[in-house]
Amino acid sequence: MALNPAGTAGQTEHPPMTAEEKKVIFASSLGTVFEWYDFYLYGSLAAIIAKQFFAGLDPSAAFIFALLAFAAGFIVRPFGAIFFGRLGDMIGRKYTFLVTILLMGLSTFIVGILPNYASIGVAAPVILIVLRLLQGLALGGEYGGAATYVAEHAPHGRRGAYTAWIQTTATLGLFLSLMVILGTRTAIGEAAFADWGWRVPFIVSIALLGISVWIRLQMNESPAFQKMKAEGKTSKAPLAESFGQWKNLKIVILALLGLVAGQAVVWYSGQFYALFFLANVLKVDGPTANILVAVSLIIGTPFFVVFGTLSDKIGRKPIILAGMALAVLTYFPLFEALTNAANPKLAAAQKSAQVTVTAAAGDCSFQGNPVAREIDFTKSCDIAKRFLAQNSVSYSNATAAEAGPAVVKIGEVEIVAPVGVIENLKFNADSAKAIADFKKAVGEALKAAGYPAKADPIAPLSANWWKIVAILSILVIYVTMVYGPIAAMLVEMFPTRIRYTSMSLPYHIGNGWFGGLMPTIAFAMVAQNGDMYYGLWYPIIIASATFVIGLLFVKETKDVDIYAND
Repeated sequence: MALNPAGTAGQTEHPPMTAEEKKVIFASSLGTVFEWYDFYLYGSLAAIIAKQFFAGLDPSAAFIFALLAFAAGFIVRPFGAIFFGRLGDMIGRKYTFLVTILLMGLSTFIVGILPNYASIGVAAPVILIVLRLLQGLALGGEYGGAATYVAEHAPHGRRGAYTAWIQTTATLGLFLSLMVILGTRTAIGEAAFADWGWRVPFIVSIALLGISVWIRLQMNESPAFQKMKAEGKTSKAPLAESFGQWKNLKIVILALLGLVAGQAVVWYSGQFYALFFLANVLKVDGPTANILVAVSLIIGTPFFVVFGTLSDKIGRKPIILAGMALAVLTYFPLFEALTNAANPKLAAAQKSAQVTVTAAAGDCSFQGNPVAREIDFTKSCDIAKRFLAQNSVSYSNATAAEAGPAVVKIGEVEIVAPVGVIENLKFNADSAKAIADFKKAVGEALKAAGYPAKADPIAPLSANWWKIVAILSILVIYVTMVYGPIAAMLVEMFPTRIRYTSMSLPYHIGNGWFGGLMPTIAFAMVAQNGDMYYGLWYPIIIASATFVIGLLFVKETKDVDIYAND
């Protein structure tokens, strides 16, 4: 017998899914994998895209701006959720996310053929950002449709298990993007890849688009939506019902603040930020970093289904909250262990020869400014911090007793930072030479103190290789705990007539804003503070707040009958 929302026997249990329904759900999940592949290509290649499209900025600002362009796709996801969610609740799930995949795939292909900054100037980054916005709008309409579609096909008592397959698609899409990037890099070499080969993964996505569209055309409409449409119960104004009625709006707010915000930061920390930290902070070479993350994804991905299935038995809420709690308690030691395993020379140097920047109060600007050029940082403190941040050197800050130039101390060596003087939109000859001499002196002092320019090669299957894989796999398992059951829980929180709209908005605000901005915010926090682990405070604080709100105010949903909840 199926259970109604109160948990009592109420109606005949829905029959198990047929082979055809399983085939349709598989097709839905496969199409979503391709869509996530399109989306994450950009993030995986952010460092190269920074050089190709934001060459008018200094390296740190260019990379932050490239991350912001990546984040732009996340920022607009809630608007895509509202627009496509409304369509999905009014005209159906199937045709709505057929449109979203066309929009996503064509935008990705155009990125692959888009001229760079050197060819068309400022038009290049402008067009790139527009394409990212279109991708974000499309993805905003995709997830809610796919999750709702699968949940409405699943038999009662198995929604966690079935929707968990949708939850694997983001990870599998990331894995596929990493493999295509790695294959292209290996085939043509690193120099050619940085020059033009980075375009190949974007261009070949047109083939994936064709496959995905064909798959989507084979799909049938959700039985729950067909039933609701036959009974004349479809919503005429899903936006007004979802967000204009307090009984529904309060559930939207709780879903965001008590579930999705924490899930999002754990997801992006455990997969995307871990890759960024490995390659850009610890200076592990790109192919090796991709392989290590890919292996951890292979190990961790089955746990989406494990925890989704388990949530059908013990509930969604305890698994999701447990994943957040583990992340909060262990992120700092796990990322420190990752440093020790991936770049032990860096870890040793930080302990034996700490770097300190001593400057007068008020002499330092915000280092995370995304539109700044190198000449916008003329104070001695800014010049010192900018150079250290560009070289991923962790440092502590100290306030000088009196006014004067900033001093960088590396172990026992002290180097005075110069002041920049601007003439004709560039440093004049004297200050340019002083800055160059300062950078050379700091570089030599860092080298003498044991700070490596990059991580030593990590031998495949060596002890450190396996340590890194183990740490990354733990981070991925946290992701599976918070993400595996959440689609089922969000579907169960809202009635069928406004489900697509209602669940999509909190999901995409959480994952688009709280999660999608995580790499950018974390990088800016590190650049400003100097501690390479400082960016971890962002996911820790968000996940902690979500844990408390979820524990106190969010109700368990596993026994809700979504057919009765119309």
